[in-house]
Amino acid sequence: MRKTILIVDDEEAIRQSLGGVLKDEGYDVLAAASGEEALKVIDEDPPALVLLDIWLPGMDGIEVLKVIREEHPSVRVIMMSGHGTIETAVKATKLGAFDFIEKPLSLEKVILLVNHALDMASLEEENVLLKAKISQEYELTGTSQSTLELKEAIGIIAPTNAWVLIMGENGTGKELVARSLHHLSRRASKPFVEVNCAAIPEDLIESELFGHEKGAFTGATQKKRGKFDLAHEGTIFLDEVADMSLKAQAKILRILQEKRFERVGGTRTIHVDVRVIAATNKDLEKEMEEGRFRPDLYYRLNVIPLRIAPLRERKEDIPPLVERFLTEFCRKEGVPLKRITDEALALLMEHSWPGNVRELKNVIERLVIMVPAEVITARDIPVFSTDGHRLEIFAQAEPDTYREAKLEFEKRYIMKKLREFDGNISRTAEAIGLERSNLHRKIRSFGLDVKGE
Repeated sequence: MRKTILIVDDEEAIRQSLGGVLKDEGYDVLAAASGEEALKVIDEDPPALVLLDIWLPGMDGIEVLKVIREEHPSVRVIMMSGHGTIETAVKATKLGAFDFIEKPLSLEKVILLVNHALDMASLEEENVLLKAKISQEYELTGTSQSTLELKEAIGIIAPTNAWVLIMGENGTGKELVARSLHHLSRRASKPFVEVNCAAIPEDLIESELFGHEKGAFTGATQKKRGKFDLAHEGTIFLDEVADMSLKAQAKILRILQEKRFERVGGTRTIHVDVRVIAATNKDLEKEMEEGRFRPDLYYRLNVIPLRIAPLRERKEDIPPLVERFLTEFCRKEGVPLKRITDEALALLMEHSWPGNVRELKNVIERLVIMVPAEVITARDIPVFSTDGHRLEIFAQAEPDTYREAKLEFEKRYIMKKLREFDGNISRTAEAIGLERSNLHRKIRSFGLDVKGE
């Protein structure tokens, strides 16, 4: 996208010479002979950058700069002056000018400065977009009463340092809630460290959580920082906390109580400041009754409990979730945004979704990959088994890998197009934008039987 630069100078020769050079560099150029004219131009269509002379008839450059910074803060301004002093440059910079350049102008220096200013502006725009994207990624999707109440609770809890225990079935989005709590907290700029408690072997739990010194045990060839150390001043997320052994639970409890630890093989005491968010898909009260979870750890973690309802209890969330996943996966695959018919959506609403949001997300990804049309219809929806607890994706066996899924889609797409053109390879190749020889190779590699030309 071409960037627009406004040159503000009462000397026509400077406007023309500078404008010509910048046009040669690929920029769109506007010009104004006074501050008042410049402000009118900016009000109509703000440029990306203004090259602004300080000595102007009527409003001087400093006054114009003040107005631009107040009314159009995203517009960058480079000041120009043939009577520049250090005091003037400092004043302009304090008022928000990006830089200051003296006359007579060095065109090479102007181009370098312009490029630098616009590069910086692009980086800031990307940063804003990235932050917005991250905010969207951590935002819960849904309009059901339980989801709205969960969002409200997160908004209240997140800014505090309170510890949170998230409960819900597998696939309901416990990690998303944990990340949302961190993202909206005062610790958002600090680390978010996830610990999959179910995946850590019991004999390595101390090393993983607290770290170890070089030579602490066989295979410890270098010092390693533990998860609690890495999460200092941030948030540690203990996922599936109920799947830890009682021995591991005791070690976790100790550091939660004391907020300090020593690395395996070390003697130095390390103090940590972490916010703890834990999650589980089990009934912890039942686990305690049966002796599989320590009551003292439960009461330590369960400061603020949050429960995420399974998807079958909040089916109003399915339509917005489907729209979100369609947008996400179409963008990821680089294909036009697909739509889904009301009939197809109704079939999705009928399923009990034992795998919850994760299962729905997987199904939508498969539909985006496997359905060549831009509209997903009821015929494309997977067949539900009679027990309502299993979803069979397509009639043939489901591909094991992402690559196999894409190849299967490509094969089905080529078969469909060949049928449309009665097996005519030349017409098919032209219609789908492939070289005829390339299409021939694909037909052979897929083992397709083509009877036409």
